[in-house]
Amino acid sequence: MPNMTPRHLSRREFLRLTAGGAGVTALLSARWAQAMGTKPEFQGVHRLSGQVFINRLPAKLRMPVHPGDTIRTGPDGTVIFVVGVDAYLMRENSTLTVEGEPALIQRLTLKAGKLLSVFAPNKAERRFLTTTTVIGIRGTGLYIEAEKDKTFVCTCYGTTQLAVADKPDTSETITTKHHEAPRYIYPASSGRKKLIVKAKVINHTDDELTMLEWLVGRQPPFGSSGSSY
Repeated sequence: MPNMTPRHLSRREFLRLTAGGAGVTALLSARWAQAMGTKPEFQGVHRLSGQVFINRLPAKLRMPVHPGDTIRTGPDGTVIFVVGVDAYLMRENSTLTVEGEPALIQRLTLKAGKLLSVFAPNKAERRFLTTTTVIGIRGTGLYIEAEKDKTFVCTCYGTTQLAVADKPDTSETITTKHHEAPRYIYPASSGRKKLIVKAKVINHTDDELTMLEWLVGRQPPFGSSGSSY
């Protein structure tokens, strides 16, 4: 593929490069994302493939996501969407409910599935909930895989406060620059002695984070590493 300068790489190229399952998985290299120039100016759904629903209605491009909405993906579904100054990439077999103000999601509940998200640094309190975990968020890149018996959390950069949902006094504050401290969080009901456990980085890439940050006019703090995990 030939090199493109900012004036050559348009939003049409962005859509082409992220089209289809393979394109969404690979997404964009950091150099492509940095070359795109002006960010998209609309809220809501920027890209989707497979089965994606918002409040039981089939999702469409540019469809907005409002507080109180539930987004769900099927076995082949993937969706990229923007709300305010935050951006999200939701993978297959996932269910997410969002709450807050029209331009600022403050509470997210991932009932199941996989979600990569980037949040703008601000003073607003954000909270992320899964079946086993409560996560406090302040200006981070965050990847989560929620299962019934455990939650995987990678604080890609920034600071999070991790707490066990059914034992909130068991918690850990994580601050990272580049994926240094992924964790599994188990419920107290599991009977495990240790509920917050070190993990390896899985199933998300720096290219994806770069693309999401570009959608909201930012760049990730790690630069153009192009790493994948």
